[in-house]
Amino acid sequence: MKIAIYGAGAIGGYLGALLAKSGEEISLIARGPHLASIKKNGLTLDMGGERIVTHLAATDDPAELGAQDYVIVSLKAHSAVHIVDAMQPLLGNDTAVVTAVNGVPWWYFYKSGGEWENRIIETVDPGGKQWRGIGPERAIGCVVYPACEISEPGVIQHTYGNRFTLGESSGEKTDRVQALAKAMINAGLKAPVRNIRDEIWVKLWGNLCFNPISALTLAKLDEIATDPGTRAVAKNMMLEAREIGERLGVRFRIDVEKRIDGAAAVGAHTTSMLQDLTLGRPMEIDALVTAVQELGRIVGVATPTIDTVLAIVQQRARVAGCY
Repeated sequence: MKIAIYGAGAIGGYLGALLAKSGEEISLIARGPHLASIKKNGLTLDMGGERIVTHLAATDDPAELGAQDYVIVSLKAHSAVHIVDAMQPLLGNDTAVVTAVNGVPWWYFYKSGGEWENRIIETVDPGGKQWRGIGPERAIGCVVYPACEISEPGVIQHTYGNRFTLGESSGEKTDRVQALAKAMINAGLKAPVRNIRDEIWVKLWGNLCFNPISALTLAKLDEIATDPGTRAVAKNMMLEAREIGERLGVRFRIDVEKRIDGAAAVGAHTTSMLQDLTLGRPMEIDALVTAVQELGRIVGVATPTIDTVLAIVQQRARVAGCY
């Protein structure tokens, strides 16, 4: 199958390298020194003491690639909204678009049932640009669990994890999602097909609180989860979010205390938002936090703790030039 990875950075490069190694026809869309290195030397993946080098079609112009079976968007949500026009040449009649991003996806209310079905989430899709320009019927949800980084241009360092949970917004196990899952499993990845909204909230529940608290305190994950003060703030944010999720029909399989204990067990991990702040990169505030606030407004759930933390982290990011 023909698969384009739009945003072949750390996660996208990891996916692309393994899928190409297993025999899929992979193209990469990247930019800058990273793209230049991939074109010159190939894409290198360092994983578990093994170095995998793949030579793939790579470009910064999607028009060079033509229509694909799947386009996997692995950009951060605040960047993904800006590529709708550029990605049009990749979209054939049956092309699926896989949203391998953190936070609340732009298609969240497509086929959701109930009074909010087909509602646009302005925080992650201003004016419905992705909804109209891509089409929610193309979307396959993907929750990303691996940790990777670009150690140097053209080189991806895999740290841990290999699970990419997939799911259709309708909850159906369609041929297209099962074919993609099979391809990913053949590449050595875990790719369960699940109720994607429940899975989105499993990861979002932690990202919502631990990421902004880390950016405000500079603390690592275990410190946030074990300090009584920040643990209490995280717990209150999670309780507000759980009420929102439950109003939307989400089932939470674990209680708040166990979820926080699980974060503590990860150890001295630096969250992605703190990494972005440290490096002066745009922070994923809207998809992880602001969108949850918006969902709260939609379903009528008050979010006083989320509102407070959001206001402070937004100002922190603006002052740092990262928002």
